[in-house]
Amino acid sequence: MPVRTAEAEWKGDLREGSGRVKLGSGAYEGAYSFRSRMEDGPGTNPEELIGAAHAGCFSMALAARLSAGGHAPTRIHTTASVQFDKVGDGFAITRIDLRTEAQVPGLDEAAFRQEAETAKATCPVSKALAGTQITLDARLVG
Repeated sequence: MPVRTAEAEWKGDLREGSGRVKLGSGAYEGAYSFRSRMEDGPGTNPEELIGAAHAGCFSMALAARLSAGGHAPTRIHTTASVQFDKVGDGFAITRIDLRTEAQVPGLDEAAFRQEAETAKATCPVSKALAGTQITLDARLVG
């Protein structure tokens, strides 16, 4: 399997400095700053990037499980809300809430929810974030 890379560069002090993140594939490059992380300033932040990775990984894992069970999904849409909080003397990602809606012909709600829970537990990003509370709201839509 290929090794994936990303890079970040920071210039200056914490509050007034700024940085850039770049994916090794070249698919994304963007700015980040104290304001984009701790406030509502322009740019991205590590937590947002983790959320995108988690939503993408979970959606693919769910599609794989559903397809393997003979129920190929028409559509899966997942959002990940990543909570970043002050904990003690530092900061931590304390919780990730996954919300997914999927169109899966021929599958009932109970079977869908079971597949979604298994995908949450087994997707590689969920495993990498095992020290963080991860919740799931999974809905089957028509």
